[in-house]
Amino acid sequence: MKLNSFFFYLSFILVSAIRLCADVGDFTVAQPIIPKGSVNLKDFGAISDGKTDNAGAFKQAVEVLIKRGGGTLIVPEGVWYTLPFELASNINLNLAANAKILFSPHFEDYKVKSKKYRPLLYIHDAHDIVISGKGTIDGNGSAWWPEALRFKQEATRLHSSSNTSPRPRMVQFDHCVRVRVEDVTLINSPVFNLVPMLCEDVTIDHVTIYNPHTALNTDGIDPSASKRVLITHCTIDTGDDCIAVKAGSASGVLTEDIIITDCAFGHGHGCSIGSETYSGLRHMIVRRCTFDGTEIGVRFKSDRRRGGLVEDVTYEDLTMRNVGEAIVISSYYQGTTTDIGSDGGSQNAEAITRTTPHWKHITVKNLKAVNGTKDAGMILGLPEMPAEAITLENVSIEAPKGLRMGYTKNVTLNAVHITAQGSALIADKTNVGLQQTK
Repeated sequence: MKLNSFFFYLSFILVSAIRLCADVGDFTVAQPIIPKGSVNLKDFGAISDGKTDNAGAFKQAVEVLIKRGGGTLIVPEGVWYTLPFELASNINLNLAANAKILFSPHFEDYKVKSKKYRPLLYIHDAHDIVISGKGTIDGNGSAWWPEALRFKQEATRLHSSSNTSPRPRMVQFDHCVRVRVEDVTLINSPVFNLVPMLCEDVTIDHVTIYNPHTALNTDGIDPSASKRVLITHCTIDTGDDCIAVKAGSASGVLTEDIIITDCAFGHGHGCSIGSETYSGLRHMIVRRCTFDGTEIGVRFKSDRRRGGLVEDVTYEDLTMRNVGEAIVISSYYQGTTTDIGSDGGSQNAEAITRTTPHWKHITVKNLKAVNGTKDAGMILGLPEMPAEAITLENVSIEAPKGLRMGYTKNVTLNAVHITAQGSALIADKTNVGLQQTK
């Protein structure tokens, strides 16, 4: 398996011991501090034969570190089969090169109650947490994917509101502060791979994530209702969103200060915002990323049931090839609302509610999409809530299909060059204040 076959762009950033900043002028992300001292998983009776359950050994090792006030749990070379387990504050789970944590494929090992499963590796209400090393975490996802496909097919046949089968996430941080995940490889997740939820000060650095592109809903990294998140130098090839930044907190927690930089995306649905945006998102930067074979590059998605205000977002310095759609900003999330024409068509306005999608102050600049890109994409708001203050600057797209726009307000196209077989730009009277310069 060649995990890096699609990726063609990498660079470095400066990492300090205590704080990390993507570029000069960006916000800083507080880093975890792990106490000295370590324990080795083998010292707790663990067996690396790929079939003996080592959940008890993981639990004992964590308990010892908790009593010491923290430290590093070393997972040495070998295949360490386990049921789900948890980490705690002040702990670094360090996987040696050629070490693999292999999770159980049995559904009952994760079931909390009917249709609800606990994560494979769970960290909650904790601070100063690290997962590091050159090893691999394997979620044994092939046990779950056939049922996921069957569930989706049946839900589609019945026109159900959801077509995603219940499955456990692989690594989830819940209400955590000062989190760092670095160097590890995550593969074969049952569903989402890495989920920081309601967290602050999260760094994800040089992480590789791989799932077959046919594995449904296997998002790479999904920050949700979190603040000060840096995702940098990651390689992601998966079966759904490579990254999906979400703002779906029932408590109304805003997602803010997100930086995604120097990442390489392969198969998957691109670097996305949504679809849950009802608790709001602001100040996000995606910078110096590459997309190769990705279904969508820049993606904003929501609908009238799950929308909210998303503002102050910049995607810049992006390279795309073999991409399905280069740019998609849509308030009509596919499969969740009435089907519409690709250019918006004539739609009826509805009452504005707290879940109305609202895209505002969005910038895409210095983007080049070539070599097999199929579609320039679309910018599509709602008749009652246009996508507004959208700027495309220094954008070059070679694709058979042009850029469609509908229900927008104050869109600026500056040095936008689209080579298409038909019209490069399709915009009608639903687009107010459109400005275009060479």
